[in-house]
Formats: sequence, structure tokens, C-alpha cells
Amino acid sequence: MESMLDNLKIFINAADQQSLTNAAQALGMTVATVSRRVNELEKALGSELFHRSSRGLTLTPAGLLYYRECAEFITALDRRLDHLDQAINSPSGELKVMAPTNLGSGPLDVFWQGFVANHPDIALKIKLGDPAEDVISNQSDIALRSGPQMNSSLIQKLIGTIPLVLVAAEKVTGKLPSTIDTLDVFPSIAAEMFSDWVLQCGGQSIEIPREHRHISNDMQITLNLVKAGAGIALLPMSMVHESLNDGELIQVLPQWQGPHRDIYLVWPYQRTLSVRARLFRDELIDFLHKQPWFYVAGESQ
Repeated sequence: MESMLDNLKIFINAADQQSLTNAAQALGMTVATVSRRVNELEKALGSELFHRSSRGLTLTPAGLLYYRECAEFITALDRRLDHLDQAINSPSGELKVMAPTNLGSGPLDVFWQGFVANHPDIALKIKLGDPAEDVISNQSDIALRSGPQMNSSLIQKLIGTIPLVLVAAEKVTGKLPSTIDTLDVFPSIAAEMFSDWVLQCGGQSIEIPREHRHISNDMQITLNLVKAGAGIALLPMSMVHESLNDGELIQVLPQWQGPHRDIYLVWPYQRTLSVRARLFRDELIDFLHKQPWFYVAGESQ
């Protein structure tokens, strides 16, 4: 059975046209369908809405009352739905994105540049910060998050993982530990998020109690201190990959890694993904899957 809202729209149109035939033409329906839908509405409301004659339609007192009550509302609703449709389906407009600072700034620099070059009509509103910050209260269209989110109002798509590795400056190579048992004799630096060291090798997992010489809530500061030769740090491969390639950093005990960071794309259940958000989602996934520091979800590592 068709919705009463749709039937009300047909009623308003028939009242405006004062003719079932004209209303059917305007709506792209058959006269029989329009007549049936109006009859269905009258039955649901328990009132006759039109006087029908060879000259056309005139509103009954009850019909006039419903028309006065509903016409403005239905017109305003149609206008809002048109605007919503444009907002969702238009490839131009605003796109609010959230991402962790250590991933959004640095590892994704090339992605942001390419995205705005490919989509000059999309106005990005990028908010970097705490990966646990609430997506819904920030009215974000889509967000990149590290680890699953506790909010059940979010759709969450696991897209891959980033390994955590031990790194140190190349300048201190001769002093570095060569076995897991000698790791505790070398000074360490920690980002607060990764201050509790758990290292894995094959099926073995070891918790490494540490009193870190330096701790920061910003991973970039931690990385800068490592580059200065202040100690070993456990950091995401996304942050250190280039420095490992150019020799500024070396990987310590490369057979050992920290637990991988699961990376999710999330968006609110209540919010249909716009064309802009879908473009962002698909192009970001494609970009990440091409990065050597990113492991695609489901692939062997």
C-alpha cells in the first residue's frame, strides 16, 4: 500500500489542478491511478475530499481543511527533499573529514594534494586530532580512525592495518641491541599511545616493561627525538617509512613488531554517504592500498 504522504502529494496536486486528468498528466500517472490514490486517502481519513462533476473537482469542506493544513507543509517538504537530494548527489560542495594527526599529516600529504586537484569543486573541511574524538558530534561526513569505535551509531569499514616497528637513528647503529633480551639496556622514547610495549615475532608475544627517557603525546615529536639519536621508539610504519628508505633511520630488531593498528573508515548510520564522501572513500582506499606501509585487510602479512 502506498504511503499516506505520497497520497497527500497527489491530493494537493489534484486540488491545484482541479482535475484528475490534469493531475495525472502533471505527475506522469494514469487517471485511474490518481483516482485510486485519492480514494485510498479519503478512506484512510474517513472523509470525502472532493466533489466530482463533469466540470472537474471542487474541494469539500473537509478537503479544504486538509488542503489548508497540508499544502504548505507538503510543498516545503518537497523543497527540502530536493535540497537534500542535491546535497547528497552533487559532486560539488562541502565534505567534512576527520583523521588522526599522525596519519592525516605526513603519510596522507600526497593524497590530499591529488584529491583537491582531481575534485576542485569539493571544499574539504579536514579536522585532524585524537582518533577517539566523536565523529557524530563533530558532524563529520566520513572519518579515518585507528581501531574500532565504540559508538554503535557508526558504520565501520576495516580497510587495512599499519605495522608498528622499532626504529632508531642511523648514527647510533653501533650501540643498538641485537637481541630482544638486550633491548632494555638502550634508552627509549615513547609516544603516549604506544608507551606500553608489546612485541610480537611469529606466534610469540612479549610485554617489554619500559621506563622511557622521553614521552610525548605527539608522535611527530617522538620521531624528531629519535632522529636526534635520543633512543629507540615504537612507531607506525606510515610515519617512518621514508626515513628508513633514505637511511636516516634504521629498523631495530626487524623480526619484532608491535601489534598492528587496524584502520577503519567510519560514517554515521543516519547519514547517507554523499557522492563526495563516496569519491573520498574510494580514492582514499585506492591510495592506501598502494602504500608499502599499509597492509590490505584480509591479505597475508
